[in-house]
Amino acid sequence: MNTHKQFILIKKQIIKLGMITDSSHNYRTSLLSLLREAVPFDAACCTHVDPQTLLSTGAVTEDNVESIHPHLFQIEYGEDDVNTYEQMVNSKLLVATIYEATEQQPERSARYRKVLSPAGFGDELRAVLILGESCWGYLTLYRNTDQSEFLQEECDWITSLIPLIAARMRAFSLELPERDETWLEDHYGSGIAVLSDDLALLSSNPTADRWLGKLRSLEMIDVHVLPRPIRAVSTQALNSPSESMGIAKACIRMTEGPYLVVRASRLKASNGQNQIAISFEPARPADMLPIIAEAYGLTERELQLLHGVIRGLSTKELASALYISAYTVQDHLKSIFSKSGVSSRRELIWYLHSRYNIIEA
Repeated sequence: MNTHKQFILIKKQIIKLGMITDSSHNYRTSLLSLLREAVPFDAACCTHVDPQTLLSTGAVTEDNVESIHPHLFQIEYGEDDVNTYEQMVNSKLLVATIYEATEQQPERSARYRKVLSPAGFGDELRAVLILGESCWGYLTLYRNTDQSEFLQEECDWITSLIPLIAARMRAFSLELPERDETWLEDHYGSGIAVLSDDLALLSSNPTADRWLGKLRSLEMIDVHVLPRPIRAVSTQALNSPSESMGIAKACIRMTEGPYLVVRASRLKASNGQNQIAISFEPARPADMLPIIAEAYGLTERELQLLHGVIRGLSTKELASALYISAYTVQDHLKSIFSKSGVSSRRELIWYLHSRYNIIEA
């Protein structure tokens, strides 16, 4: 079988995989196995991200990458380097390799010098999984130093897969569960934990411990491994400029219960060392509305209207706040009703509250 035929066959299998896999973790694990058949690699990582902040909400990471993962996060958020995920998303550069970015001189990359080369890796291929205007994940493949660099035809094939993979990642991210009364129990409440500047857990309350356990279950990682979302928000907070107040957050789709919002805030301890405060909270309206807008295909204006409806604004108040006519407000509301499958404002409020626990604070 020649390479072209193999690419076609594997692509068909990836399309089928997206239709039969009901778990994000299983999908990404199987995806990596299929990709390896067409584009050989020695290690890989496939990460879900919060499309609002571009921070990890969970990753499938092979063992030979797990040991260097903390160092990769540090380079990503703490140093200038080629092919950072944020650079690629902002420039819509869907696929890139270290060899190509450094013009065959990988030593020019801090990530290569400090992390990849010492770990025995040569080339690295990164793909940002963008659909429309939003990024839903990252795919990263590595080859050992004794292997060839990634070829242009391999990069082109990975590029052709991005809409398929991103669509499935988006579907998993927006698959909102029906509301369960257990959402209101104490173990779904707010938690707090404190990490050292090397991301060791210093202290936590019982609710934070329960959330950490749920995040580990989501990623299927050992109890001693720090969940990637915590690692991502913490590393970004530690490396944020002082004017940003050292705060980072990610909104995470849990397999049960509400969406979880994790926030990291940089602290200065009495000994002068940095620490990180991590808060765990069920998502609030401001966190959930962008997700609901994606789920139902709401426009930016419709999202503004929805926010006002949740706050209890009348049609007249909505028109005044948005500088549009009452007739235009009604037209937008009808569109929102149609997209969300309801027939009235009252039914919309009940639906958002009963299914998504949306209550304006």
